[in-house]
Amino acid sequence: MPLDPDRLRNGSCPCLSGEQYSECCGRFHRGEAEAPTAEQLMRSRYSAFVVLDADYLLRTWHPDTRPATLDADPGIEWRRLDILATQRGGPLDAEGTVEFAAHFRSDGERGVQREISRFLRIDRRWYYLDGDVS
Repeated sequence: MPLDPDRLRNGSCPCLSGEQYSECCGRFHRGEAEAPTAEQLMRSRYSAFVVLDADYLLRTWHPDTRPATLDADPGIEWRRLDILATQRGGPLDAEGTVEFAAHFRSDGERGVQREISRFLRIDRRWYYLDGDVS
């Protein structure tokens, strides 16, 4: 069963940063701050999948590649995020990539989504552009 954002406010962030959700990805989801790096945006987008925050996913998707709508799937239980590699994507970069593995359960089966995601920074704000899924 997906995690409830209200329950996460006093719990650890699903992105496994070691921080509390409210002080980590929760502040990005609430619009109180912008992710300063491509990796932090990737982590916050993973957490948005966990808490079924499709609005945040659309808001952080580059307008050139963003779908018109997005339905978060409550049947997928996201279990763990592993950041495998990053290239660029720092606070002063204009682009970056993040390679990750997102572990999940669906219909009682375990799975892993592996992706190399591309990010662009426009007007000091990071956006997810696209990704190569393997």
